Amino acid sequence: MATLKDVQLKIAAVKKTKQITKAMNMVAASKLRGAQGKMEGFRPYASKFSEVLGSLAESAGEEASPLLIPREETKKINVVLCTSDRGLCGGFNSNLINRALSFFKEKAGQDIDVSFTNFGKKGRDWARNSKHTIADTYLGVVGGKFEFGVAANAGRKLIDGFLDGEYDEVYLIYSEFVSMARQVAVLKQLLPIPPIEVEDAEAASEDMPFLAEHICEPSPAELLGDMLPKNVFVQIYRALLETSTSEHAARMTAMDNATKACNDMIDSLTLTYNKARQAAITSELMDIVGGAEALKG
Repeated sequence: MATLKDVQLKIAAVKKTKQITKAMNMVAASKLRGAQGKMEGFRPYASKFSEVLGSLAESAGEEASPLLIPREETKKINVVLCTSDRGLCGGFNSNLINRALSFFKEKAGQDIDVSFTNFGKKGRDWARNSKHTIADTYLGVVGGKFEFGVAANAGRKLIDGFLDGEYDEVYLIYSEFVSMARQVAVLKQLLPIPPIEVEDAEAASEDMPFLAEHICEPSPAELLGDMLPKNVFVQIYRALLETSTSEHAARMTAMDNATKACNDMIDSLTLTYNKARQAAITSELMDIVGGAEALKG
């Protein structure tokens, strides 16, 4: 049985751990407010941008831009994997990596070469340890402060690689923020740019039976030359904002659970300490009573 000193040391250690997890929870909550505000502010812009782009692409046709034309044969794919740089956020990174792994196995079975563009150390380390091809790496972005230029620089490299024939398709894996308790790993095709999709077909047929036709000048074909590359930048930037918000939410939840676990351990150790202390007092009393009885005899 552990001595009183050992139990006291364990209680002190758990209390220090509780202070750390509580502080990390507060830091994550503070960062979450800022990240969530940026994400929610950018979502309407990204959605409207996709709507206008879909209308223009439908008017101009597939031949308006090489970014719209699928390859006859897909042999090389690049996956943009967005993860965090740090851990202690529950199963956040594991869910994203598992989504990438399942996609890799699916395409590898079709004799397709898959390479990765990594945002975050966790995804980079996984790809490196698994001996996957790493095309590019961006660290210190997810979970921190970043501007639209980061997504634009990465998007330009991906577009150049697609046009030069280095990649036949480009996909994006990121964590979509649904709520504080739920973040979903999402796989989205980035290049060639897929046709716009309406999420709710029934609602679309009732409220919006067709895409809105936008009157534009110059022609849709000319506008697409500027807007299609920007759509890639917008999608990457939105994915980074969503992943950053999801990371802070996941870390906040994980640290809150860790703090509760520390409280449970402290209660359990305190009970053990009280039992050991009571046993020691009882033993001492029995020694005293035994000694008194021996003197009487």
